[in-house]
Amino acid sequence: MAGRAAEPEVIWARPERTGRGPKPAYSRRDIVAAAVRIADAEGIDAVSMRRIAADLGCGTMSLYNYVPRKEDLYELMVDAASEEYALPERPSGDWRADMTDLARQTRAIMDRHPWLCRVMTTAYGFSPNALRYLEWCLTALEPLDVPPGQKMQLIAMVNGTVMATVRNEQAIAERARGLPWSEEEEQAVRGAYLMEQLTTGAYPHLAALIAASPAPADADEIFELTIARLLDSFAPPGS
Repeated sequence: MAGRAAEPEVIWARPERTGRGPKPAYSRRDIVAAAVRIADAEGIDAVSMRRIAADLGCGTMSLYNYVPRKEDLYELMVDAASEEYALPERPSGDWRADMTDLARQTRAIMDRHPWLCRVMTTAYGFSPNALRYLEWCLTALEPLDVPPGQKMQLIAMVNGTVMATVRNEQAIAERARGLPWSEEEEQAVRGAYLMEQLTTGAYPHLAALIAASPAPADADEIFELTIARLLDSFAPPGS
């Protein structure tokens, strides 16, 4: 990527193309779409201006007129993925249901674009689709009688929880792909070892907990329980 600008700049305030000459054959949106395709297929490390230029069939250096830095490209890619949120014109009026749906959508978007967890940062929180998302969230949270700052905390915590969940799921899946046996065989062996340790009497509290409250059956159930508990923690007493 090109060198850093002498002063801070926001890619959204930068003209689509700064160079002169005939109408360009490609738009910034074309460049970002190519970058997303490459990242989805090959991972974020495969994304470069040279690789994007090869995908589009154009010269590498010409693309710097549209996107001067790698950080700008990542911000554009994150915003492009955020465009996939299906936000109704108006929230339902049930803030828990609306925020739960958004959490599910976030998880699905991150599953479709595994690279998102690596490049997502709060610095990208003011892109067009991020602002659209944030405004919709605050509208959905209007029925929640808590201070505005707590609503922002709720949004941030939901997003952070989803990201942590997806990162863990991705790490588990990546590890499973490298195993010479199935994930089910792995879990069976680990489960047997755990039960063997619990029968020694060295972990009475853990043994009692597992006996009384079996773990949720699958990752989806764990996710739903986690989001529900998080949202409940923000509800005023008696609501």
